[in-house]
Amino acid sequence: MSGLPGSVKATDAFNGRPDMSQPLKGKVALVAGATRGAGRGIAVELGATGATVYVTGRTTRAQPSEYDRPETIEDTADLVTEAGGQGIAVPTDHLDPAQVRTLVDRIADEQGRLDILVNDIWGGEHLFAWDRPLWEHDLDDGLRLLRLAVETHAITSHHALPLLLRRPGGLVVEVTDGTAEYNRDTYRVSFFYDLAKASVLRMAFALAHELGPRGATAVALTPGWLRSEIMLDQFGVRENNWRDALERVPHFAISETPHYVGRAVAALAADPDAARWNGASLSSGSLAREYGFTDLDGSRPDAWRYIVEVQDAGKPADTTGYR
Repeated sequence: MSGLPGSVKATDAFNGRPDMSQPLKGKVALVAGATRGAGRGIAVELGATGATVYVTGRTTRAQPSEYDRPETIEDTADLVTEAGGQGIAVPTDHLDPAQVRTLVDRIADEQGRLDILVNDIWGGEHLFAWDRPLWEHDLDDGLRLLRLAVETHAITSHHALPLLLRRPGGLVVEVTDGTAEYNRDTYRVSFFYDLAKASVLRMAFALAHELGPRGATAVALTPGWLRSEIMLDQFGVRENNWRDALERVPHFAISETPHYVGRAVAALAADPDAARWNGASLSSGSLAREYGFTDLDGSRPDAWRYIVEVQDAGKPADTTGYR
C-alpha cells in the first residue's frame, strides 16, 4: 500500500484523516464550483491539510444563484480557514472566459503558483428530468446543463493549466458522478445527464495524455451517494438525523458526507506518487481503502461496489461489508 508521507495506516481516531500534519501547507488550490456539496467538502478538507484554497461559484452573500439556496462561497471560504487553511472566495461564472481569466490572473499575482485544480462545476440539479427520452426532454434545459457541466470545465482548464504547469507535480481532479466502468454499462438518468457525466470522465482521460508528459496528473473522481445539502433537504433530514430517511429510501444507508470525497482529494494531493493514478477513474470509496482515511463517522463507505452488488442487483439494503 503506497500513499501519503508517513504512516497512512495510522489514522486520527477523532477525525478519520491520516496523520499527516498539514502536508499541503504552502500549496495553492482552486476548487471551481465550491458553493456546496462535493465542492465545499473538497475545499474544506484541502484547507484542513494546510492549503490555500480559492473557492469559486456564482452564489454569494450579495448575489443568490438560480438555485435560491442559502449556501455561499464566502461561507465555504470561512469553513476552509476554520479547518486550518486559508479560504479565499472569488465570485466567478465559469461560463464566462473573461471572468475565469481574471480569476487565474489573480491567483498568479497573489500566489505565483497553482498546485491543485478541482473542476466540480455543475449547476444542473433542476435541468434534467428522470427517465425522460431526449425527444421529450426540454431542449433548452438539456443544452444549458451541458454548458454548465462540460463547457465550464473546459474553459477553466484552458485558463488555469498554464499556471498549474509552472511547477512539476500539479494535480487536476475532474469531479463527476459514477466511475468509468459503471457509466459505461449503465444508463444514467437521462440523455443529457448521462452525456454530461461521461464527458467529464473523458476530459480527465484526455487531460492525462496532455499533462502527464509535462509533469502533472489528471484524474476523474466520483463521490458515492452524497449527503449534500440538497439531498438532505430532498429527504427532509439533516446530517445529524440522516438515517431517519432509511425507512423511505433504504439504500441511502450507503451514503457519505461531502468530506469523504474531500479527504480523497487531499490524500491524492499529498501523495508524492500521485502520478501513478494519471488518467484513472477513481471513487472516494476506492481511495479510502488505498490511503486509510474515513468519513466523519469513522466508516469507509464503498458506494459503487454496493450499488452494483446490492442495489442494482435487487437485493435488500444491507451495508455489511460495504462501510
